[in-house]
Amino acid sequence: MGFVMYLILLVMGYLLGSIPTGLIVVRLVKGKDIRKIESGRTGATNTLRAAGFWAGFLTWITDVMKAAAAVWITRAVMPGNYLLEALVALAAILGHNYSIFLFEKTPEGKWRGRGGAGGAPCIGGMLAFWPPSLLIIIPVGGFILYFIGYASVGTLSVAVMATLILGWRAAVGISAWEYLVYGIGSIVLLGWALRPNLIRLFQGTERIVGFRARKSKN
Repeated sequence: MGFVMYLILLVMGYLLGSIPTGLIVVRLVKGKDIRKIESGRTGATNTLRAAGFWAGFLTWITDVMKAAAAVWITRAVMPGNYLLEALVALAAILGHNYSIFLFEKTPEGKWRGRGGAGGAPCIGGMLAFWPPSLLIIIPVGGFILYFIGYASVGTLSVAVMATLILGWRAAVGISAWEYLVYGIGSIVLLGWALRPNLIRLFQGTERIVGFRARKSKN
């Protein structure tokens, strides 16, 4: 029964993460398919480009809550199982990045999942694990995004900060070491989803945003 419940909760986390919020919001607000706009991702950043600030903000909040809700449900069903909480939160990020509702066949005949890059649900996991972490992750991530000027770097910094915070809390004895699985796993998942952006970054062709983008226009 324990294994079955583990499996049910992991699938629940993946399905919650798979809800394509950005696709739904842009469709309702603009009547467009976000997969055909800019990066084609369904996360908050591309939603903002496709439908404006409030659409992007709504998408971001909802994507954060998908992962947080998955952890809260797991904690209520199987309290004290920190490793399962970490795995369910990772399942939510996986669902967000590769939604079961957005699998499609490529022109080459291969199947691929569509979704976001995982930044918002990564924050959602941290909201469930330790809510005050958002007071660090959001402003520091926003600073990196605005002044360094790369959305990919800002997004990946969320996972890096999550890992550092969880590692520090475990080291001083106020958090479970099992949560580090979430931090390391989130770096892998976000890094994999962002690999086209990171390649462009190293090639010097990645789009700049924020302060540097505004400065370059002046």
